[in-house]
Amino acid sequence: MALPTAVKIVEVGPRDGLQNEKEFVPTATKIELINRLSAAGFPNIEAASFVSPKWVPQMADGAEVMAGIERRSGAIYSVLTPNMRGFEGALAARADEIVIFGAASEAFSQKNINCSIAESIERFAPVAQAAKEHGVRIRGSVSCALGCPYQGEVPVASVVDVVERFAALGCDEIDIADTIGVGTAKRVHEVFEAVTKVFPRERLSGHFHDTYGQALANIYAALEEGIAIFHASVAGLGGCPYAKGATGNVATEDVLYLMNGLGIQTGVDLNQVVAAGDFISNAIGRANVSRAGKALLAKARSEAACS
Repeated sequence: MALPTAVKIVEVGPRDGLQNEKEFVPTATKIELINRLSAAGFPNIEAASFVSPKWVPQMADGAEVMAGIERRSGAIYSVLTPNMRGFEGALAARADEIVIFGAASEAFSQKNINCSIAESIERFAPVAQAAKEHGVRIRGSVSCALGCPYQGEVPVASVVDVVERFAALGCDEIDIADTIGVGTAKRVHEVFEAVTKVFPRERLSGHFHDTYGQALANIYAALEEGIAIFHASVAGLGGCPYAKGATGNVATEDVLYLMNGLGIQTGVDLNQVVAAGDFISNAIGRANVSRAGKALLAKARSEAACS
């Protein structure tokens, strides 16, 4: 299959990337980051999470963040919503899209939320129904689709089952997420070949973590399967809670560098993203783990020093 000529990059840094930071990131910093990412041209930004502050204190200011950002016309601003209370917050904040989630691993589901996969997804039925009634987009995220920290290998059939359950809820888009970054290109081909038989290819996305350094290879494998939506996190924000010291989300700068090299259109300005990655890394005192980002920053500084 020919590679897509254009892809949609969903920037998840402001939510997925920052949510595990122990020190609270000031609301103004989150707003500034999102505004910079909007200006760079992202068509979709995961901006906040409407979950209990008790569970995710970093995301307690979701309403303030959504109220403070400068929204770019046509861009989708997504928020995570685990229940009806979260949905009501998302609606009040004028979110364009809500994100619901379920694991493809039965062991992960039981260990994390003490219920089966089927039960966990059924809990989202009223949220999905309310979103449809209010004309809000729904995105379903299938976690542990390529491996689980508790049970190891996850059967492809389990991933297909969760995709079908999300489809039944009316999801507009479904993410296949390698939550712990253990996936390889061969497995990516197998999983996407299977899920594209039960859900439209153009509405499936790849969400890859780089724990084992396989994210870009996995993205290329997904491109070969005709997938044209990918998630990435500026500066590689977001660690992996199951592998100490490991990187989490694939860095947006690295993904953009890959796409530019392949001649695939993204509509996103790489240089502005590199600057945004430098900004947030400095703001929160965390090392920038984007290889392309660091290389381009070093090149720009070297050229500035020589001029």
